[in-house]
Amino acid sequence: MDHPYPYLDAPVPIAFAHRGGAADGVENTAEAFGNAIRLGYRYVETDVHATADGVPVVFHDPDLRRLTGRPERVSQLTWADLASVRVAGAAAVPRLDEILDAWPQVRFNIDVKADGGEEPTIRVIESVVAQDRVLLASFSDARLDRIRAIAGPRIATSMGMRAVAKLRVASLAGRPVKLPESVVAAQVPVRYGRLPVVDARFVRAAHAQGLQVHVWTVDDPAQMHALLDLGVDGIMTDRLDVLRDVYTQRGAWPA
Repeated sequence: MDHPYPYLDAPVPIAFAHRGGAADGVENTAEAFGNAIRLGYRYVETDVHATADGVPVVFHDPDLRRLTGRPERVSQLTWADLASVRVAGAAAVPRLDEILDAWPQVRFNIDVKADGGEEPTIRVIESVVAQDRVLLASFSDARLDRIRAIAGPRIATSMGMRAVAKLRVASLAGRPVKLPESVVAAQVPVRYGRLPVVDARFVRAAHAQGLQVHVWTVDDPAQMHALLDLGVDGIMTDRLDVLRDVYTQRGAWPA
């Protein structure tokens, strides 16, 4: 199948390893990604922050407290500071260029977690010629606007929270929304608080605009089946074994 953005030139539904598979307690590390890829995952969701000296690193939280017990913020540390940090006793916080270089066959869904990370992230993607195998995401519509202004239409993007809300309202009203050229997917939770997001109408509206629907973060097999029955195009999970089993049962696990 040919897709104008090679990132999505793959059969659906797509299986995404969220943070490399966070259920085992080790996330966003080379070890986590390697494990996901050994299980057969070809799409990995991950997160990026920029260090004080402008090096994009693969890490979810703004600070080190949850994973290392240290209070420092990633944005306040240099790469040299971070290089000595250990996660789960051994795994260092990786640089984005290391991860992209290590698995050239894998497609990475990259959530730019903080302002200031836009330009360093795009610079690294371009330096390793990974434009066709990444999608850039963020909760922040303003951050995504800056990403698109820097990257141009070459790199695929998803939608921020305001854009998703507009698409949801438009789906209920039966009308389209205007989107930037590089938007290829609505990456959404099943619900925001009490408000349902993903239902048949939302999926139809997204598909009518040429968008895929990727749902995060789903760990329950019954919910996975229900979403696939609705026609979603991808699921992000922390439970790599569970999602693989569900896809395998449905004949959807990639060979």
